[in-house]
Amino acid sequence: MAESHRVDLVAAFPPGERRIVVPFRGRAGIGVFNIAGAYHALRNICPHKSGPLCTGRVTGRAIATAPPSGRPLDDAGYQIERDGEIIRCPWHLWEFEIATGRCLVDPTVRVKTYPTAIEDGWVVVYADEADLPPQP
Repeated sequence: MAESHRVDLVAAFPPGERRIVVPFRGRAGIGVFNIAGAYHALRNICPHKSGPLCTGRVTGRAIATAPPSGRPLDDAGYQIERDGEIIRCPWHLWEFEIATGRCLVDPTVRVKTYPTAIEDGWVVVYADEADLPPQP
């Protein structure tokens, strides 16, 4: 039997929000995120030191346009890219792509992701890709 969990109604889970589901695949659970209408699920354990990853800050990636010493003090000199697509672990600030689980500073490090589907108006998370229902 497929292991799955109904997270919330799509209508009650708007873009930019997250839900922490405990228990799911262990005591730490998972975080489910709505990024611009696409739902993504991550294991709630940072691979660095086992911190509660999905409780961290959802942010973007800061990109510097010049070194700090080369700018006037009143110029921030950076842009935020992919705002709302990155999760930062609250313990040691490691950053991960929510959609893929890939660590931004070390692409060999990943956090486990889980497949999601919309079923009868609900966001549903599955333990394994093979458990997903057939798509029309």
